[in-house]
Amino acid sequence: MRKSPDAAGAPTALTIAPAAAADLGPVLDLLRRSRLPEVGLADHIGSTVVAKDRDRVVGSAALELYGTAALLRSVAVDERLRGNGVGRRLTESALDLARSHGVRAVYLLTETAPTFFARLGFTRIERDAVDPAVRQSVEFTSACPSSATAMRLSLESEGSADPARPA
Repeated sequence: MRKSPDAAGAPTALTIAPAAAADLGPVLDLLRRSRLPEVGLADHIGSTVVAKDRDRVVGSAALELYGTAALLRSVAVDERLRGNGVGRRLTESALDLARSHGVRAVYLLTETAPTFFARLGFTRIERDAVDPAVRQSVEFTSACPSSATAMRLSLESEGSADPARPA
């Protein structure tokens, strides 16, 4: 039986919330199925958000916080829910978390989704333009191949309210 979708096409039971320690296993399983790096995520579960369909983890987005810079990683959505705005909601939630920690620039590496992240305001950059602290992360040093696209989103020019998002 299919669930009734909301206006965005996502299941109505879908919630986005901070990850709990008990979510680590299901998030790692989702990353494996999505062919994304798992290494190092356990150290950042406290800055991870998850999408749940009732009690089942169906999406994730994590931040590695490095002072005023952050690495967005582990953005994954269950294959059956892709294309319904879940990835966008997870990324926006992670960016809200970054803002609450005083982050001014968010970086990421991607092999498969540069267009998705560009639609959210990220721009391609050279790896050597990434904040030095972020370049020391396991994602940059060993988990992601050198062919992965580096991207950056500046949060500095944003005011306290985002005019593109309703209050």
